[in-house]
Amino acid sequence: MRTGIVMSARPGLERLAARAEELGFSSFWVYDTPMVHGDPFVGLALCAKATGRIKLGIGVTSPALRSAPAAAAALGSLNALAPGRVICGVGTGNTARRTLGMRPAKLAELESFTGALQDLTAGRETEYREGTRTSRVRFLHADGYVNTDDPVEFVMAAFGPKVAAIAGRLGTGLISFALHAPSAWSALGEARRAAATPTAAYDAERPPSYLISSLYVLGDGEDRYGQAVKDAMGHIAVSALILAVENPAFRAALPPEESAAVEHLLHLRGTTATAPDRHHTLYRDYLGRLPAEDRGLVVPSLVDKFGLVGTWDEITRQIDALEKSGVDELVIHPVADPEAEMTALARLLR
Repeated sequence: MRTGIVMSARPGLERLAARAEELGFSSFWVYDTPMVHGDPFVGLALCAKATGRIKLGIGVTSPALRSAPAAAAALGSLNALAPGRVICGVGTGNTARRTLGMRPAKLAELESFTGALQDLTAGRETEYREGTRTSRVRFLHADGYVNTDDPVEFVMAAFGPKVAAIAGRLGTGLISFALHAPSAWSALGEARRAAATPTAAYDAERPPSYLISSLYVLGDGEDRYGQAVKDAMGHIAVSALILAVENPAFRAALPPEESAAVEHLLHLRGTTATAPDRHHTLYRDYLGRLPAEDRGLVVPSLVDKFGLVGTWDEITRQIDALEKSGVDELVIHPVADPEAEMTALARLLR
């Protein structure tokens, strides 16, 4: 299975992208969460100038963050700096919108936005709508400004069959966050295939699927739930607890120890699940290195669900099962010591 790296946008990002390319990783992704991290397009533009092979991914943007023309201009500009190396993940903005205290975009908006991006980045005309007013738009001066000749790869952020079906209709790949169950990936793949037209073309050139996760290889006799494990994958575990705050149905399905961890999180953040300003503190250090006081949030069941943790043989078996279920690339988010973690991972994968 191919492997990639995902990071948050910040100054110096390009040095890590260059190191990821040197180590042989296939892709380098940057989150698009405006009120938490830096701008991904600015960060990836610097990465484009510092690299020459590695693919550069937005993970993921949303119709609730940018208009299609603005997003297409950013993608086309990045594609001019890194021709044919750009991947654009698109989703409802589940996190990026909630950090603003707003709701994610609707699925119909997601589909029309992604279709418009596909048209515009390929130099085609598309429909643009504001309220009740619509018009046809396209790049007016592409040459020397943006690149519409080399294709931009699109992937849809999916946790369920409805979004996977959109991916099938639009012919895009899939990307998901900490979804480690092979059966879930098989279901997403089947939903995408069922919606694809024509199916024969889909079967011949199935768009790729990406899994964003964390990975920690246990040493002999090392505690599976110890501090080092929590530091490596705790940022993803805590993101699941935040989702439980924002999604009561998701929280209702949690086992007691995870529900208690949600309450502990709210206590540490000094807010409640219904506070209108909870986003001001709930997303503090979101997807960053886990603060020491947050380690207690990472209960054992969260380690089991949201991290690839185990001996190398155990992890290899997990990766093989995911690959058989349709995952083409594993994208790792190193946070404790990114360069050292990337180097160790590359050594394992040789």
